[in-house]
Amino acid sequence: MYDYLIVGAGLFGAVFAHEMKKKGKSCLVIDRRDHIGGNVYTKEISGIQVHVYGAHIFHTHDKKIWDYISGFCEFNNYVNSPVARYKDEIYNLPFNMNTFSKMWKVYTPAQAKAVIEEQVKEAGIKEPRNLEEQAISLAGRDVYEKLVKGYTEKQWGRDCKDLPASIIKRLPLRFIYDNNYFSDRYQGIPIGGYTGIIEKLLEGIEVRTGVDFLPARKELSELAEKIVYTGAIDEFFDYSEGELEYRRVRFETEVLDTDNYQGNAVVNYTEREIPYTRIIEHKHFEFGKGDKTVISREYPCEWKRGDEPYYPIGDEKNRRLYDKYKEKADRMANYIFGGRLAEYRYYDMDDVIASALAASEKEE
Repeated sequence: MYDYLIVGAGLFGAVFAHEMKKKGKSCLVIDRRDHIGGNVYTKEISGIQVHVYGAHIFHTHDKKIWDYISGFCEFNNYVNSPVARYKDEIYNLPFNMNTFSKMWKVYTPAQAKAVIEEQVKEAGIKEPRNLEEQAISLAGRDVYEKLVKGYTEKQWGRDCKDLPASIIKRLPLRFIYDNNYFSDRYQGIPIGGYTGIIEKLLEGIEVRTGVDFLPARKELSELAEKIVYTGAIDEFFDYSEGELEYRRVRFETEVLDTDNYQGNAVVNYTEREIPYTRIIEHKHFEFGKGDKTVISREYPCEWKRGDEPYYPIGDEKNRRLYDKYKEKADRMANYIFGGRLAEYRYYDMDDVIASALAASEKEE
């Protein structure tokens, strides 16, 4: 009945479906959630576009990708400038001269570098054995203790001394007064939210939500010549080689009777004692007005089978396990595996689009 059955109505599936429709192919897109958009799904609450599955700020250095996605929306000029709260202290992120000036009362790059170099020298770490030692050897003890340690331990659910040094290969230290988190040439938030982009990508394409592929894969697979699968690759193969590991996030969202709760879209809470890693105030993504606001607290959690997976744990053990699944996937001639879960990669949105475009270009 269809040329392609696309499992997952997220960014990868929607871009792929759009491109194949342009080639005259018929597509059926299904998703087990009750909405399209995957994790970039946004919905309006109290007149505010809410990022239901966490903050998504589009950024890319690739003009081709920027021009492509801009064809489906208008971006505003939002610049990601999060702040970190450590107890009663507020610091700018990424670590820059505003951060160092507040922390040490220094005012020039030379002064800031001197403080960091002195702290690194005092630590005397030659071969970092864990994340704590790696971070201190890069940024000194103050930055580590106030801005890295607690946040990282909440994110991973483990003490920094028990995490591998490889997780923090580098820490971006910027010796300029610039709070722009991303260095990419293009960035912004789509006016009206991300769901509108997905709707335009899927115009004229049959979409069925609330349909779970895996329990009915035999019947559903017979509907199309080829299947594009964007779900978790280990789940697809019934965990035959074992479970890949993920971290998940629990979101606690509420509407507040105030026009401005925290004064910024993203505030990170870096002390371990506060259970959430950050609070998102959604209206600031689109410079919103009005007498209400919507906030979301993000709580990192351990993942277990049946939970929604968010962040792949891309250590060596999991990469080896993924390679086994990829070998199986590569032998399935009528399947295309793509996206964050099927490729077991932490993808930014521009990477997802690029991957979907590359996959579609290979198809006749």
